[in-house]
Amino acid sequence: MPPSRRGRPARVPAALALLLATAAAAGALAACGDTGGLRAAGATPAARNPARLWPGLTPASSPAYDIGEVEHAVVEGVVVPGGDIRRADPVAAVRAEIAAHPDDYAGAKAPYHETSVRMADCGTDGAGAGEGRCPVLRPYYRDLTGDGRPEMTLGFRLLPEKLTAVRVYTVEKDRLVRVMSYEDAVSAVELAGRTVIVRSPSEVAGYEYRLQWTWDADQRAMLLTSDEMLRTDDGGRHTKRPSTSPSPSPSTSTSPASTSPSSGSSSPAGAR
Repeated sequence: MPPSRRGRPARVPAALALLLATAAAAGALAACGDTGGLRAAGATPAARNPARLWPGLTPASSPAYDIGEVEHAVVEGVVVPGGDIRRADPVAAVRAEIAAHPDDYAGAKAPYHETSVRMADCGTDGAGAGEGRCPVLRPYYRDLTGDGRPEMTLGFRLLPEKLTAVRVYTVEKDRLVRVMSYEDAVSAVELAGRTVIVRSPSEVAGYEYRLQWTWDADQRAMLLTSDEMLRTDDGGRHTKRPSTSPSPSPSTSTSPASTSPSSGSSSPAGAR
């Protein structure tokens, strides 16, 4: 809610009083022979507008490549009992994606065929997620859309390429909907407010990539809002930072501040 306009004029007398008090104090110091007070800090650089290059360049009317800015897809065949995403089967969500992309997963020549093979170790009804040979990492739950209900952030290994897929799902009319999709050589995944942060190693020594996706209500999806290359603290060896992963909790609270995993190992999503 924006601040009330009626509350702003009340702050004016207090501000004037502060200015008067400051002036009085300065005058008192001057009367005592103090030669202090405000001093010039020197010349300040003039503000400059950005220099626009090639002003005659014809503006592009459409993107040259489709990089998947918006991901909003119903996951077919996965039920969400009672509209509670915590009761949806994360393993079934990954199996549905594998079935929808046979060129990526089916057959010995598919780039992620090993992921498909090791799905047999995940069991049924979500059993095995985040454990043993199952490529599905345990899910985490947090309200990323601001509607008071949690979304599911899920990761799974893309093998044998040693990549990690990161997905975010929400619920619409009791249907599981994927609202973010990304895969890379991931070194860490974090949740902060309404944002998913993915860190990946860089080819440049001493640097890493940090990408951020933030919920956009108009697009009904997590949009890539930041893509940065940042210096690491250890010259590329990635010092171990304090963990931002929540501790395991059996709680089923849907508080927007909660981020609880379903079960299983405590390994964070995205370990290479």
